Amino acid sequence: MSLLEPHNLPFLLAFGALALVAVLQISGVADALEGVGDFDAPDGLEAGGLAEGLTSLLGLGRVPVMVWLACLLFTFGTAGVIGQAVIAGTLGAPLSAGWAALAAAAAALPLNNLTVRPLAAIMPKDETTAVALDDLVRRDGEIQIGTARHGSPARARVTDAHGQAHFVMVEPHDASTELREGETVLLVRREGQTFFAIHYESPLLGLDT
Repeated sequence: MSLLEPHNLPFLLAFGALALVAVLQISGVADALEGVGDFDAPDGLEAGGLAEGLTSLLGLGRVPVMVWLACLLFTFGTAGVIGQAVIAGTLGAPLSAGWAALAAAAAALPLNNLTVRPLAAIMPKDETTAVALDDLVRRDGEIQIGTARHGSPARARVTDAHGQAHFVMVEPHDASTELREGETVLLVRREGQTFFAIHYESPLLGLDT
């Protein structure tokens, strides 16, 4: 059964969205959305009740949201394609695209929780937002992906006072300079989700030993 057939259109779109999420993650764009990996319950619903049961069922909060979304898209697409093949083999014809999408979504939501659990156990815990963004100012970091220019930030890895790593988007403080991949920088200010940095060298460098 071909993925390109009309009854499999929702699952083709899901795999296309999954590819887009992967591109955003690899390019570092997803990391510019600070705090996207955390899910906070609405006010008044933090403890127990329906909200806690729902978030537990969906697996929200166990992994960053982009990872959760990628798992959901994969689970939905896979469940749909396999389900359509089984139904076609059993009944002689697959479900329509709409009914198949509803059935796959009903199956994917709880199944996704089973997928997220082992990922949460093995994923590094360095994408934390427990530290306020302003606490990262005056911290040094390393440009990891791209070259930071005025109006064109690059991804940098910054370690907070607790030794936890954060990935932030950085532009040069001096608009006439560039911060290249592999260079060490010092974050000197923040505007929204973007940090501004200067070239940094440890004050210990050059000292006689």
